[in-house]
Amino acid sequence: MQSVKLTTIFKNFSFPYIPKKLPDISITGIAIDSRVVKPGNLFVAMQGGTADGHNYISMAIDRGAVAVVGQKDMGDLPVPYIKVDNPRQSLTYLAAAFYDWPGRKLTVIGVTGTDGKTTTCNLIYHILVEAGLKAGMISTVNAVIGDEVLDTGFHVTTPDAHDVQRYLSRMVDTGLTHVVLETTSHGWAQHRVDACEFDVGVVTNITHEHFDEHGSYENYRAAKARLFESLENTVIKPHGNPRLAVLNIDDQSFDFLNGIVKVNKMTYGLSPKADVQGNDISYNPNGMMFYVNYHGFRVSNKVNLVGRYNVLNCLAAFCATVIGLGIEPIIAAEGIARLPGIPGRMEFIDMGQDFTAIVDFAHTPNALKVTLETARELLKNSVKKSGRVIAIFGSAGLRDKEKRRMMAEISAEIADFTVLTAEDPRTESLDGILEEMVAGARSRGGREGETFWRIPDRGEAIKFALRLARPGDIVLACGKGHEQSICFGGVEYLWDDRVAMRAALAEYLGIDGPDMPYLPTRDTSEDEWLKA
Repeated sequence: MQSVKLTTIFKNFSFPYIPKKLPDISITGIAIDSRVVKPGNLFVAMQGGTADGHNYISMAIDRGAVAVVGQKDMGDLPVPYIKVDNPRQSLTYLAAAFYDWPGRKLTVIGVTGTDGKTTTCNLIYHILVEAGLKAGMISTVNAVIGDEVLDTGFHVTTPDAHDVQRYLSRMVDTGLTHVVLETTSHGWAQHRVDACEFDVGVVTNITHEHFDEHGSYENYRAAKARLFESLENTVIKPHGNPRLAVLNIDDQSFDFLNGIVKVNKMTYGLSPKADVQGNDISYNPNGMMFYVNYHGFRVSNKVNLVGRYNVLNCLAAFCATVIGLGIEPIIAAEGIARLPGIPGRMEFIDMGQDFTAIVDFAHTPNALKVTLETARELLKNSVKKSGRVIAIFGSAGLRDKEKRRMMAEISAEIADFTVLTAEDPRTESLDGILEEMVAGARSRGGREGETFWRIPDRGEAIKFALRLARPGDIVLACGKGHEQSICFGGVEYLWDDRVAMRAALAEYLGIDGPDMPYLPTRDTSEDEWLKA
């Protein structure tokens, strides 16, 4: 069992704390949930939206915590209590110190943005592996540490700070030298990745999302910008660190980020102004072909993904690895070609039907827009060019309400048919959410019962969309992608859109297939599941 002295953990702690003199006791781990505290742990009490860790200090001590960090005056405790100004920010640096600063022993590539983060992380990871580097990855879909793949599909964004440092430490212990880390605005706003020591920062785009959390686009953008501000403070590493910012010149965030970056930077995009430019995009049955142009050389790329936005993701990965790390362009192209696809990202579900069924994670206005535009592009390049686009999606409860209307407006304008349904209503009224979406669809000329429908049960919504489909059409189930559950009331119900699509297709085709996963909207009133 790992054991580190409390005095060692606080030795280079740069924030004020009381008392200055600490006992020389051994710490076996760090916990922020009193229910998982183990003997010898340091318990960090944090105030959250619904709970205050200070109220659980006694429980943590009963379970074996030998020291506590918090921000409130707590009086006498049977164990040392260290008072800090911001326990959440302190956690990041205490965890890094406990694990002996693993980020300083790795080349760390951070990826942020609204859409495309997971895909870009996977592209970078495959390029690193193709180049013969020992690489790991932490993304929304999974964490890859050597031969171990850890699923992170239950509504997980950036892991908590002590978990991030634990993953990085395991990577160091496994002999890895490089890591790709997907970082969210929540992760930056809550200081979860402050001590990761990033060498390369990549942004995909910054569009409308999480305004419920950040309040405005400017605040949301500022949270993501912390990745690039952190590059200035990365320590000098024995193996070197390039400190490169990779920026999307085609995105609305470019001028702002370009103005704050103080380290080396590289731009990418479809625009001829980009340092690294993609062009001559063509579609094939399995994906796309395109060319990368950079300072006089031209590299052909094949990718098992579709959509112009994925060309941008490939360009971002190309910049991070070829420009940032010096990997040969042809090696990068081979790594991109080896990516088989991303779970729940434009994932084709084929059970022999005469139309195309796709599951995608698109859950933001911009993601839905580019996904529907990609479907249009696929139809344009198909044998039967008269196919229609049928979209199924919802909008989450207790999240940014403005995007409900925006997404319905987008679908009404681009899709031929729209089916509005549940997507994690949580403790909000699903009927109310759908009513807001209906208003958005109507504002763009949508006609309920003719061009759009509202069907609360997601399984029934998918089945209904399949019944609308004709040969050559594209049916898109958006919003859940790789995720493994949907939240109704206070309960997470097991749910996978890919399983649901296969179940609906099996029923449609009259063949064997999986059962449709259960949701309470199938046989329970809203009042009942809201109370659950």
